Amino acid sequence: MKTSSVPKKTNKRVIIGLSGGIAAYKTVELVRALQKEGASIKVIMTEASKRFISPLVFETLTNEPVFDDIFQYPLDHIKIASEADLFVIAPATANTIAKLASGVADNPLCLTLLAFRGPVLVVPAMNNRMYEHPLVQKNIRTLKEIGYLVMEPETGELACGYEGKGRMPSIEKIMSEIRLLLSDKDLKGLKILVTAGPTRELIDPVRYISNRSSGKMGYAIAEVAMQKGAEVVLVSGPTWLSPPSGAKTIKVETTEQMYRAVMENLSWADVVIMAAAVSDFTVENRTDSKLPKSKFKTLKLKPTTDILKSITERKKRPFVVGFAAETGPNLAKV
Repeated sequence: MKTSSVPKKTNKRVIIGLSGGIAAYKTVELVRALQKEGASIKVIMTEASKRFISPLVFETLTNEPVFDDIFQYPLDHIKIASEADLFVIAPATANTIAKLASGVADNPLCLTLLAFRGPVLVVPAMNNRMYEHPLVQKNIRTLKEIGYLVMEPETGELACGYEGKGRMPSIEKIMSEIRLLLSDKDLKGLKILVTAGPTRELIDPVRYISNRSSGKMGYAIAEVAMQKGAEVVLVSGPTWLSPPSGAKTIKVETTEQMYRAVMENLSWADVVIMAAAVSDFTVENRTDSKLPKSKFKTLKLKPTTDILKSITERKKRPFVVGFAAETGPNLAKV
């Protein structure tokens, strides 16, 4: 799902700090993704990270020297920190997280971070047992209390052969967090309620009536609103999409469930954006057990609750944006 990017006209400068983990090779892709969105990059590497990937790779990509020696240019960490808009540590190992939480400054990465004043994104990547260790979790809590944004690792097969939580998140997920941190907050203070995806009306426990909505429009709106500083509640029908980071997501299935979720949050919202493809009809003669094919002859339908109409008929209501899907000649009427 494509959303807004880092604004090219502002030429955001991002520090990418690497610590010594096998996921360091993925940071190459992160650097390229940032460059494509107009950001300029300064890479900082610990000695351990250079055992996994050569500084030459990043120097070639960024056309700038990698900062990896605190004694070559003693004041580089001050200059680099003062010029940056964002500091991203990816991957962040258990050792580096411990140093950050304790204020240790014995390498270029930790030293520069202490001099940096701005948003910090920490992307942990390690063995699942290490990640779950109480001391690692304590250090992560410390970083969050400071105000750093610490991402959740993904669950899956790890390089060490273990299965569990510890994989570095996908580049797209990291980029989503970066966009959120770098975006202008011109919607700050607004509370926006967004609906997305289809609804399903059950015929029996197996079959249902629905539509082809992917939910991409509503999810993209919710993500951009988050990036712009708004508080967002996303009421989502069934989709395969990952919820936007930072949004409160309420999962529903039927039109009635979506109606209740919207109404429960209506008084909270300043703006309601109805991007969901809500079913027009529900099944009147739904059964609690699967209907045999031989008895599946007539399906009685009745109209569902018109959620948008229910909102607009209220005297006191938030600003409302509605969506409609049309095909063929009716497209011009939308």
